[in-house]
Amino acid sequence: MTQNKLRTLLVGCGGISPSWLRPAVEMADLEIVGLIDLNDDVAKARRDEFELTLAFAGADFEAALRDLKPDVVFDCTIPEAHARTTITALRHGCHVLGEKPMAESMANARKMVEAAREAGRIYAVIQNRRYDPNIRAYRSLIESGELGSLTTLSSDFYIGAHFGGFRDRMEHVLLLDMAIHTFDAVRLVSGADPVAVYCKEWNPSGSWYDHDASAVAVFEMTDGIIYTYRGSWCAEGLNTTWESDWRANCERGSATWDGASGFRAQKVAKSGGFFSEWEDVEVGDPVFRDLSGAPRNGNPETAKLPGHAGLIREFIDCVRTGEAPETVCTDNIKSLAMVFAAIESAESGKRVEIRV
Repeated sequence: MTQNKLRTLLVGCGGISPSWLRPAVEMADLEIVGLIDLNDDVAKARRDEFELTLAFAGADFEAALRDLKPDVVFDCTIPEAHARTTITALRHGCHVLGEKPMAESMANARKMVEAAREAGRIYAVIQNRRYDPNIRAYRSLIESGELGSLTTLSSDFYIGAHFGGFRDRMEHVLLLDMAIHTFDAVRLVSGADPVAVYCKEWNPSGSWYDHDASAVAVFEMTDGIIYTYRGSWCAEGLNTTWESDWRANCERGSATWDGASGFRAQKVAKSGGFFSEWEDVEVGDPVFRDLSGAPRNGNPETAKLPGHAGLIREFIDCVRTGEAPETVCTDNIKSLAMVFAAIESAESGKRVEIRV
């Protein structure tokens, strides 16, 4: 690895790639040396859009890895190509940061985790909502213990999304393409991991999707926590935010979050009657923690960068220090397991135990 700028190759120049390139080109310790896409013209158009001076813009991924010798690969390909792209990059000695979901199957996700272990390189996944200060503030309140231990968590996701294109044709479109964000957020907020799930999918009358676009799921989590998910991608009117609408029930209080900046929390002030007496609780500033649960070291402003910028910044810092990013593959695979277990349950109509 070079001592100065990290040489970076971005693979997949489709619609998501600008969300990566905008923050990446502003990072002084990062150098984009190549863009790869199955369509040469797409790669070159993205190069020109960002006014990049590149050693390579084209379709030959293997040649770019061999000739450019990048330190880092950004995988912005479609989910079906994630495993092939990531494993190839790891075998060439690159660290990899990839788009969600990690893979289109648990089998391939496990292969990717093993490839990272064998290569001794970092492979992490973008979960671009992880550093949203609002979800961090919600988590900070719950983990503070002021409301008592968390017992039950629920989220509602109702968006009428008229995408057009491939999503309208997808099977399990809500669970496979969107729920990974919410399920990853559940693990962040609760600090718990999935144990088992029962899920029901259906396609409501009036839906513009070919397959099931609505779902409900009940997850059993570690520490005895129950998480319930309700969602639809064909809900017209009264849409929630993209971050969902949340409620946490704890032993001595409850807290809600509307997915934006709206919080409400109450705790028991006095018990003994039919209803307890409650008092409002203020939701304070977020606390950012590493995988061990300790407060994050380093520049606190870095940790507060929202969206792709925050995850890319953390990843690059970890490549330099050898530390593990928050969304390292060995952790993020647990969020992916929730998705595929929910799909398996919906298909079988049975409770499914979740194994990573």
